[in-house]
Amino acid sequence: MHSLALLKPIQSILWSVALLLLGNGLISTLLTLRGTTEGFSSAIMGIIMSSYFIGFICGTWVSGRLIRRMGHIRTFAFCASICASAALLHIIFIDAWVWIVLRFFYGLAYITLMTVIESWLNSQAASHERGRIFAFYMVVNLGALTLAQQLLHIASPDKFLLFAIVSILISWAILPLTLTRRNQPVINSARPKSSLKNLLKIAPLSVAGSTLSGLAMGAFWAMTPIYATELGYDISGIALIMSLTILGGAALQIPIGRYSDKHDRPKVITWVVTLAGIIALSIAVIPSQTALLAIFFIWGGLSFSIYPLSVAQLIDQLHPDEIVSGSSDMLVLHGLGCAFAPVISGSLMTFIGAQGLPLYIGAVLLILAAYTVYRRRRVVDLVSGNNAHFEPMVQTSSQVLSMMFDQPQRDLFDDPSFYGEEERERIINALRQSGS
Repeated sequence: MHSLALLKPIQSILWSVALLLLGNGLISTLLTLRGTTEGFSSAIMGIIMSSYFIGFICGTWVSGRLIRRMGHIRTFAFCASICASAALLHIIFIDAWVWIVLRFFYGLAYITLMTVIESWLNSQAASHERGRIFAFYMVVNLGALTLAQQLLHIASPDKFLLFAIVSILISWAILPLTLTRRNQPVINSARPKSSLKNLLKIAPLSVAGSTLSGLAMGAFWAMTPIYATELGYDISGIALIMSLTILGGAALQIPIGRYSDKHDRPKVITWVVTLAGIIALSIAVIPSQTALLAIFFIWGGLSFSIYPLSVAQLIDQLHPDEIVSGSSDMLVLHGLGCAFAPVISGSLMTFIGAQGLPLYIGAVLLILAAYTVYRRRRVVDLVSGNNAHFEPMVQTSSQVLSMMFDQPQRDLFDDPSFYGEEERERIINALRQSGS
């Protein structure tokens, strides 16, 4: 009953999230399959899918300004309309260059939608409830992404229907948010200041983990449907591979993360990355399709854990004041890795065939594994205190980071955007008069 009471203030937000991610999870796989049937090479599809991640990164810099100018609900409706129309324009204009442009603007609009949702969700969460609300939010994320792959059963990617379904789902995502009677939140007036230069000195392992995990996961999201198609899987098989990998990520992230909370986290990262790299290489030589499905499930659990483990390792080494800005930089680095991954892996698949994908992913992860071994043997990383609490994560906006990592109260008090200057002075005077 308490959980239901906790969800009541945010149920409209969660419904919007679910519908939005159903549409977004479907369009990503759908475009890869349709592009393949239209004769686009793996290299061209890699460029198309990279364009989405480039738009995603650019959107992290403009989303806050757009929300402050238009408000949360109007911005959400505006960007959802862009995404819904872009889904239909892909099927109307089947041209690689048009798709590249559409994917860029779709990515830019999509990250703005996520910023709206996550800033609103953050504003509705009391400090003592944020952990549980974040957990519910991650369940909705991973559940919707898993279910989205099964929507491929409805119709062939060669038809118009699936593109129309994507457009409908994204359009429906507007409804719960616009029907809410709750007040819109006020987004922070400034993006957290970048601390990347300091992070390279303080936590290079986290920087490497975030970037290289993006290079691996971006290739998975963009190119796995092409890989499965070239291996002879039908639509049902492709949907099953994608769903099982995501389910693996959902099932194994938390036990791996909780284990890392109680043990040497760099050592845990080393083992997780090494196993994920070896398993990725083994995918290239496994002949059995049944065994391949089990392998993708295990690989998903390991590989989906690398980015949140890197963020947790970063938090272990930062002062509380630096956590949100540092985690925001990790998000950008992960996105940059995702942006380059489809181009590199797609080009490799064009030259050596479908097995170029698992070979590429395995090589990236083993390079990261080698670096983690070097760091553990040659360098002692300074840790700020006790291990941070691991939180499962998917690619998201910087707004949700405030929900995961509460800022010290003094930061909020010293921030003029939190209290007006007159209110702040009044509180100071009252504290002085009370003898505090």
